[in-house]
Amino acid sequence: MRASQVKSSALSFDCCSHPWHSEGMVAPSLRARVRAGMIEEIKTVARRHLDTDGANLSLRAVARDLGMVSSAIYRYFPSRDDLLTALILEAYDALGDAVEAADAAADRADLRGRWLAACRAARAWALAHPAEYALLYGSPVPGYAAPDDTVAPAQRPPVTLVGILRDGVATGRLAPPDEELPEPLRGDVAELVELLGMDVPPALLARGMAGWTQLFGLISFELFGRINRALPHRDEYFDHQIGLMADLAGLP
Repeated sequence: MRASQVKSSALSFDCCSHPWHSEGMVAPSLRARVRAGMIEEIKTVARRHLDTDGANLSLRAVARDLGMVSSAIYRYFPSRDDLLTALILEAYDALGDAVEAADAAADRADLRGRWLAACRAARAWALAHPAEYALLYGSPVPGYAAPDDTVAPAQRPPVTLVGILRDGVATGRLAPPDEELPEPLRGDVAELVELLGMDVPPALLARGMAGWTQLFGLISFELFGRINRALPHRDEYFDHQIGLMADLAGLP
């Protein structure tokens, strides 16, 4: 057989007989897009149920709203917990995006301005997405245990706040508090320093953690109606409180 015939035969095989023939590539891609679209529809309907029913999701109810038999939804989410986890991951990432974007938009040298911007962004996201915030920080969902892959997304807001403190120490604009933490808290915070991988003195990290817990306590009390009658000027109250936390952290 001549070389030209060998080449022709190889080309014929590549174009028509190879398993990744163009028609074979289109079909999996189309199926993947259809599946991805259905998953998004399911999550959209599930979010509406969060608004009306809270975190007590029912896959049957979601399937009914989509006009599909209840068994079909299990092809996309094997259980209610899988659907909840998908919603939780997306909510944590959306909150993290908002907080990180606010910090990134602020003047890097203005430590207090970055702190205030990040805190305000967390509150703004929560007020705009109350059902999703409640899924993250409200009452635990009976029978649901969050998997490990929710941990990193959940850490994004506090890591942003601690990063502001780290930058302050690194640039010399923030002096760490001159105090020793009591045991066993000292050991707990030292482990957190190692876990976060940030060069932040333990006493300063403890104050940053106080700011983090205060931030989400403020948001939760407002969102769940705990202070609304007593404090009608909630914007001003929020700014005052996160300012106090900035003072506690020593932000100039």
